[in-house]
Parts: sequence; C-alpha cells; structure tokens
Amino acid sequence: MKAETPHLTRMKKWYGGALVSSLFMLLLLRYGFMKNPVEESYLMNPFSSNGTNPLEWVRFTAPPALQNPGNASQVISIDAIAFSLFAQRNLSKGEQQSLLTWNLLKNLINHSHALPNGVEAIKEAGSAWNSLMDSIEEEKLGYVNDNSSRKAKEKQCPHFLNKMNATEPESHYKLRVPCGLTQGSSITIIGIPNGLLGDFRIDLTGEALPGEPDPPIILHYNVRLHGDKITEDPVIVQNTWTIAHDWGEEVRCPPPTPEENEKVDELEQCNKLVGKDDNRTIRVHSHGLRLPLLGLQGVKPRRYFPFKQGSLFVATLRLGPEGVQMTVDGKHVTSFAYRETLEPWLVSEVRISGDVKLISVLASGLPTSEDSDHTVDLEALKSVPLSLQRPVDLFIGVFSTANNFKRRMAVRRTWMQYPEVRSGTVVVRFFVGLHKNHIVNDELWNEARTYGDIQLMPFVDYYSLITWKTLAICTFGTEVVSAKFVMKTDDDAFVRLDEVMASLSRINVTHGLLYGLINSDSQPHRSTDSKWFISPEEWSEEKYPPWAHGPGYVVSHDIAKAVYKRFNEVRLKMFKLEDVAMGIWIADMQKDGLEVHYEKEERIFNEGCKDGYVIAHYQGPREMMCLWQKLQETKRARCCGDP
Repeated sequence: MKAETPHLTRMKKWYGGALVSSLFMLLLLRYGFMKNPVEESYLMNPFSSNGTNPLEWVRFTAPPALQNPGNASQVISIDAIAFSLFAQRNLSKGEQQSLLTWNLLKNLINHSHALPNGVEAIKEAGSAWNSLMDSIEEEKLGYVNDNSSRKAKEKQCPHFLNKMNATEPESHYKLRVPCGLTQGSSITIIGIPNGLLGDFRIDLTGEALPGEPDPPIILHYNVRLHGDKITEDPVIVQNTWTIAHDWGEEVRCPPPTPEENEKVDELEQCNKLVGKDDNRTIRVHSHGLRLPLLGLQGVKPRRYFPFKQGSLFVATLRLGPEGVQMTVDGKHVTSFAYRETLEPWLVSEVRISGDVKLISVLASGLPTSEDSDHTVDLEALKSVPLSLQRPVDLFIGVFSTANNFKRRMAVRRTWMQYPEVRSGTVVVRFFVGLHKNHIVNDELWNEARTYGDIQLMPFVDYYSLITWKTLAICTFGTEVVSAKFVMKTDDDAFVRLDEVMASLSRINVTHGLLYGLINSDSQPHRSTDSKWFISPEEWSEEKYPPWAHGPGYVVSHDIAKAVYKRFNEVRLKMFKLEDVAMGIWIADMQKDGLEVHYEKEERIFNEGCKDGYVIAHYQGPREMMCLWQKLQETKRARCCGDP
C-alpha cells in the first residue's frame, strides 16, 4: 500500500538538505582557505580530546581486479564457531541481561544454510564475538590505563568528519568511517576533475574478511568523462563487487535505453537531463545578446553532464531508505539501490581515486552513540527490570542494527515512555545483530549495559536474515517472559501503544490472533531486479498466505510459542521476507488445526505517516520526537508538518 504524500515530503526535505549541505560546504571551503590557505585544517571529533586528526588520509592499493573465488578465506568449522559463540563467559548478571535469548538460539546452526548468508553471518559473528569478549576481559582484568583510556576516546563514533585542503599529490585516498553509515548519512566531496582524462571513482567499501585480500565494494561510483568501450559520451557507472560474486550488473547513467531508468526512493536511477542537449543560453560578447546554445551556427550542441574537466563540483552521496542518492551542485543526478548483503551499515571506508583534485570531503550524519555521562534523563530511559511476579500483557521486539544509536534513543525518549512500558506490563527490547566493526560492537555493548533493553543476536546483521530476529522475538516473548501477546516493529516506526492495547482489548481474542495491516492477496516478486525477488525454489505457489506488513504486527502467545517449538524441531520454514514468513508459519499451523483470527488494522501506515495513525513507519529521530510532542500537547495522532 503506497502513501504518496510522505514520499513527496521526504523528497522535499532531502533536496533541501542537499542544497543546504552544498552551501555549507562552500562556506567551509572559503573559511578554510581564508584561515589556513597552505596548511591542512580539519574539524575535530567533538568526542575526542587527544588532539589527533580523526580523519586520516592514507594511500591504498589499487581497487580489486577480477578475483578467483577459490582464493577466498579458509574454511572454518561451523562446530568450532558454535563452540566459540555459545561457550560460557565470565559475565556479570547485569551483562547477561543482553543475552537472554542468545543460548536459546543455538539451533540456528541447523538452520544456517536455509537463508542467504546464514553460514557467513554466524562465522563472522564468531570473530566479532571473540574480539568483543577479549575487550571486556581486558577491562575486567584492570588493563585500563592512560593509554587504553585515550584509545577508548579515539574509538568513539563521531557524528561529523571533515577534511579541508585535501590536495595531496597522491591519486589514491581513503577516508575511514569508524562506525559505518546509516540512513541519512552523507558524504560531500568538493573537487575538480583534472589530469589527462579527468576520470575518477568513489568507492564505499566494507571490511575484508580474514584471509581475503580485498574488501567488498558496497557502492562503486565511476565517472568516465570520455566514455568507455560501450559509449564515447561521458557516462557514470555504478556497481558493486565482492570476492565471492565478482562485479555485479552495471547501472549506467545515462542508461542504454530509457526503459532501464528505474526509481529508487522515488527518484530516477539517472536524471533524464544527463546526456541530453543543453538548452541553456549563453552571452554573445560582441553584442551582449543572450542566445540559445542550439541557435548558434558553428557551435556544437553541448550535452548536460554533471562533471566537467577543470570545473569545480560539489557532489553529495546521501543514504536513503532504499539506496544511495547522488546530487551534484544541488541537482539530483543518480540513484543506486542497495544490493543483498551489501548494506550501508557495513561501510568502513570511502575511497577516492583517479584524475581528481580533492579540495574537501565532509562526512556527516554518521551514527554515534549518546554519552550517558551527560544524559540528564538517564534513569527514565533505562528499562524496567523483569519480574516473575508481574504479568506481561505485551512484549514488543524492535528490529535494529548495531549502529542505529540515534534511532534507539529516539524510541526510548518517545513511545517507550508510555506508562504501560514504565510500569512493566509492556516490555520492549531491541534485537540487534553483531557488527563486523569492533568499534561499533564496543559501543553497542556499553549501550546495552547502560539501558538494559538490547538483546544481542549470535549472528552478524544482514537484511536476508531478519527472519531470525522474528524467531528471537517469539522466543523472548514466550521463553524469557510469558506475554499474552507478542509484537514485532522497527526502530523507525512510531507506535501508538495506547491504541494497540485498546485494539487488542476490543478484539478480545487471545488465541490464534494475527493483528496488523493484513495483506491477503499478494504474489511473489519474480523479477530478479526486485528488492523482494523470490525464486520458485524459495516459494513455488502463485500466492502467499495472508500476512501482516512489517512495521508492526501482533500475534497471540500460542502462535509465538509454536514458532519457537517448531524451530527447535527443525520444521520451521525459513523465508527471507520476515513478515511473509510469519504468515507462512501461521498458515502451516492452520493446516495442523489451529483456528486463526486475522484482524486487519488500516491505521498502520507502511510508508510514512497519516493523521489518526496507530503505527507510522519511516520516521527519523526528529520525526519521532515531533510525533511524541504532538501527542503530549494535543492528545491526538497528528503527523509532523501538519498545522
């Protein structure tokens, strides 16, 4: 179900933000030249006090050529990984609160081949977990001295990084992004294409696995001013690369055919103006007249291309919900959809190479954790301790990724402040997979210890594995607490908890219930270009059974209990679309005799916000705070931006 207005509103905000970012960078650039035209200058990490430059530019080797997958990392026994992940550790009772579902998910080893990247995610988690435990053990053994304290400060995740006068003579640079990128993060580059050809490339890369020579490329942005083997005209080529699958399918701008120009976040993969005749006017100096370019004899029509050799550009890569958007000089140019297993939170470096004179680079909107030492309302944000004597009416599991620090804080400060949550009759926990980056895991562990509302998962987060989190939520809601109802939602969803509870009371069904935005007539996406592509091997039938959209749905205790039971019996079908998976599981239970009650809630908005909402999806931290404030002031569910 589409909601056009929120998309348009987000696009307006996005364009405005890109323009403001470009103007801000130009002001910074001018200021940098005025203050220090020769020496290198940079803005310090506000969390660091050691006086070091947080943005180190170093040379790196050439980008990966075609590799043989046979050269991949050595095979590690899955049994050895399992032993490492689930071995007993020297953890306090408080620290164990973030691992209440950890050992209950041991059986994931038997399901690791059922979903894409399952085996890799568990193996990577083994390495990440060992690194995290080593760090914790060092702290407990009293190895924290002045040097390690300084190191800890350096390891904090900065919100903003800037490099001025980046005009070193080297042609290859990398900018380290300590804690990855997240939705709303942006990389702004000011430079001038130069050299013989003026071709250059920007690569967003992840972390290389042990034994692998090169890291995955999550976005390869290649500007070719003089074309390539396919065309003689200027072209932008976007792609991805992994050692296992090599280069993916190119996305070219302009595209070979107009039909290939699809949309990402409601924006075209390639602006239609790119490659078209430029109809702007020029001034004829002899007469002071302004004439169209195409009206001058002897003047070759010039085609619009956002980059030009010898000309300054301000380019901003911004991460949206579905992909990466590029604006150049304030105009949207390209879009690139995220690809499976290459999520933005895995980005660890921005690499820039080729014939380009770099003047400035700004990384902003980076994920950063809040310093609890300066949090005024800290006690009010901590979770209420679990109690066996207190019945739980509803357990809510929130999907989140490791570096989504700000989103979790926004949830804590908004709908987690409902009286039902503060009294403990409703329990809320964030379900978070491990990160490949040890810095992020350190920050996540500290956050979990501080607030007590995070459940760590024994695997590294991949979008293809979110169904495992649904399983974990059902496990917590029935095995850790015994809740009457179990709910799943996202960290960018605003939940009207009072309305959810009122609806469950009105429905008055405690067995066989699925409550949410029910879709009873949907088919698998068979196009390989679709983000939700499902092969006939994954689902052979023409239609899905009824399911509820992912921003928020509720199941009764008996359904959640049966999910965990079937998981341990290894007869739970693993399906990578988690909300559809729940529908499939319930349909299988129905075949076994369960009487199912589907309750459709039309006030759950899958894409944005509408007045009267029960759940509003795609809400950033600012929108979450705004919605909460409106609720407190007006006692009505009004969207932000409304009068």
